[in-house]
Amino acid sequence: MKIAGFWQCAVGASRVNLRPHDKGHGGAVMGEFLRAALDFPAVLFGFALLVVVGYWLFVLVGATGLDAFPGGEDVGADSAQTAPRTGLVLPGLRGAPVAVTVSLLTAIAWLLSLVVTVLVPGTLLRLAALPPALLVALALTRLSLHPLRSLARPEECISHPDFVGRVCVVRTGRVDAHFGQAEVAAPDGAVALVQVRTDDPLPSGLTAGAKALIYAYEAEGGHFLVAPYDAL
Repeated sequence: MKIAGFWQCAVGASRVNLRPHDKGHGGAVMGEFLRAALDFPAVLFGFALLVVVGYWLFVLVGATGLDAFPGGEDVGADSAQTAPRTGLVLPGLRGAPVAVTVSLLTAIAWLLSLVVTVLVPGTLLRLAALPPALLVALALTRLSLHPLRSLARPEECISHPDFVGRVCVVRTGRVDAHFGQAEVAAPDGAVALVQVRTDDPLPSGLTAGAKALIYAYEAEGGHFLVAPYDAL
């Protein structure tokens, strides 16, 4: 009984002593992280990372459209046939959507700049270490894009008539006479993200996830005309 009582007292004392220490240690680590994130050069890429995160949040809620994505084709107005977007015109960064490429490059560059901020003392030394860090970020982004390129099919094209008469799924928060994007499957099973509009100036009631029927293509505007599928 005495041993059990002594053990309970010892455990209770250790918990009392450790909790303030753990909280203090966690706060110190968070403080060091914030100081490093707000120091040069990490702070430069930190602002860019915030822009990227904000963009993807807008995409998720349907407030803005996604121009292209892996495994799909973006149908535009410049040609009668299209293939997947080729991405940034940089060595090794072709073949993937621009939004994905920029997001990966920004995130990796921010992580490497954070490492430089922590490990390299002095502004001049950090400035000298920044170009090699950017080259490493480009190389890592290039490696990360390989799986995305394998999902694309650059040798195949999709013509606009293939989509007319098909049912699409709205991917933006709204569709009206000036804005809208939808996802549609081609006859061969390929999925594309296309620009869609309505010919009615009044609100169409089409929101993210709603089904619409593609009934025409306007070459001048580079978009498809749609109508609510449930209303037909």
